[in-house]
Amino acid sequence: MARLLPSAFFERDTVKVAPDLLGKYLVRLKDRERLIGRIVEVEAYRGSDDPASHAFRGLTPRNAAMFGDPGHAYVYFTYGHHYCLNVTTQKAGTPGAVLLRALQPVEGINAMRRFRPNVPDSELTNGPGKLTKAFAIDKSLNEQDMTIRGPLFVADSEKGDLEIWSSPRVGIREGLDRFWRFYLRGNAYVSKRGMRERKFRD
Repeated sequence: MARLLPSAFFERDTVKVAPDLLGKYLVRLKDRERLIGRIVEVEAYRGSDDPASHAFRGLTPRNAAMFGDPGHAYVYFTYGHHYCLNVTTQKAGTPGAVLLRALQPVEGINAMRRFRPNVPDSELTNGPGKLTKAFAIDKSLNEQDMTIRGPLFVADSEKGDLEIWSSPRVGIREGLDRFWRFYLRGNAYVSKRGMRERKFRD
């Protein structure tokens, strides 16, 4: 497995960290099994300048992880039935997080099938709630340091050409002018095509 991403990688502007996470690997160690997924879709969320962010109105018990150290998990329960996984960014005290929206399964697919039974492999991890179920991620992993080798971490990948596109974030009402959703265009595991997508970089 490649080296882990250091905290310095995450201690930057959230909107810069988000596209840089594409192509990296999310690793989950669970009951002696290793599950790995390539990150193919993300969204950036900042603080008081981002009306779509949980941190827009300041610090609360729910969003405390967003104000903490960079490179930690921010896990929350949403819509009454699934968890979402974010990785915190920026310096401690300045809120920011990147939502992981979709993964391409790489290793541990049999375990993912157990955690998300009776769905096609193509739908195991192609959405934020789907990937947390497939990787057995819940609130117990909130604030987990993802820059160290533990139950949940992010590993680097070899440099390669990535066709990255952006669009407005999904399922929000405010901040629709910001193209802060980033994804690998053409990857089968991206959750959906952006309605107003544009090329970000090669």
